[in-house]
Amino acid sequence: MSEFAGKHVLIVIENLPAPFDRRVWQEATTLKEEGADVSIICPKMKGYTKSFERIDDINIYRHPLPTEGHGALGYLLEYTSALFWELMLCIKIFLKKRFHIIHGCNPPDLIFLVALPFKLFGVKYVFDHHDINPELYIAKFNKKGLFYRSMLLFERLTFKAADYSIATNESYREIAIRRGGMNPDNVTVVRSGPSLKRLKLTPGNSDYKKGRKFLIGYVGVIGVQEGLDLLMDSVQYIVKKRQDVQVAIVGGGTALEEIQLLASEMGLAEYVDFYGRVSDEKLVDVLNTCDVCVNPDKPTEMNNLSTMNKIMEYMALKKSIVQYDLKEGRASALEASLYAKNHDTIDFAKKIMWLLDNPSEREQMAKYGYNRVLNELSWDYERENLIDFYRTAFSVSHTPSVQLV
Repeated sequence: MSEFAGKHVLIVIENLPAPFDRRVWQEATTLKEEGADVSIICPKMKGYTKSFERIDDINIYRHPLPTEGHGALGYLLEYTSALFWELMLCIKIFLKKRFHIIHGCNPPDLIFLVALPFKLFGVKYVFDHHDINPELYIAKFNKKGLFYRSMLLFERLTFKAADYSIATNESYREIAIRRGGMNPDNVTVVRSGPSLKRLKLTPGNSDYKKGRKFLIGYVGVIGVQEGLDLLMDSVQYIVKKRQDVQVAIVGGGTALEEIQLLASEMGLAEYVDFYGRVSDEKLVDVLNTCDVCVNPDKPTEMNNLSTMNKIMEYMALKKSIVQYDLKEGRASALEASLYAKNHDTIDFAKKIMWLLDNPSEREQMAKYGYNRVLNELSWDYERENLIDFYRTAFSVSHTPSVQLV
């Protein structure tokens, strides 16, 4: 009999659909492979519009999301709608087949409100800490105030409600303990390790270079805090020095059109290609073609303490990296990356050019990063941490409680 046979885990995500959210999908499929029943509640978005779908024996329930929040009113409408549908679907699923754990994935730090009624029936709440929302708010809006204090409160209440918490790195674990008041024994680090089944080495496709010698690659979200404006400054410096470089930007986000316009205004349109959201196959094809990959995340406290999936995806595809000198970025890449002075776009550009002009060092760094993923950071290793975590969560008896003070 499978280890987790007879156990049912309900995963709730509010900001991305399944299976688009790669981290959540890896967690869900791992639990399913170990014998647990897995259901997922998520919004209809990014091309995933079916209200119900069963993929790889995982039940996915999707709800309407009338608006993605922009500003206080937009966020209020988004979160209120999401919480309503999450609660309705939780009740529907619970009546159909009782679940033992609600696994809530932020942002936002509000899913505990949905979990609270079910704790009265002995259901445990696991908080999967994807983003530090108070720091994310500062990164987006560059201010504190009432909404910042509200986010600190919701974060604190989330940790109070959680029986266990999963942190994506040691910095997040420290926040759960220090700011969230959680027992250290109940907080486990499970990194978002890349899947080597998805990220396979290929020769790439020189068409992406548009006839130029080198390709610089970026993959990820294109938002305010991701620093694509800083990257455009660096690219402008590079093309003034040399014209043998093409840049490939893969990903979408709220700032995509703004960055496209900026690139055009800076005279970079012929050097920078924006591919938007693409299939995994095309993403892997583009990255395999790259000579250097970049992570221009702005040096904010949010980015300093967060692990970026793109770093380990670059490493999994054997690419050397340039990024700003941020704590968790360095912790992931170590010797696979060069680290530019924070906010110094010229230094960032010079480090890219140095790598382009030093192929042996570039290859050595890429090999180091690849071996680090192969032997330490891939999902093959992180899945064992998740399984060990769930062994504890399933085995320890639980006394129903909703106390938040």
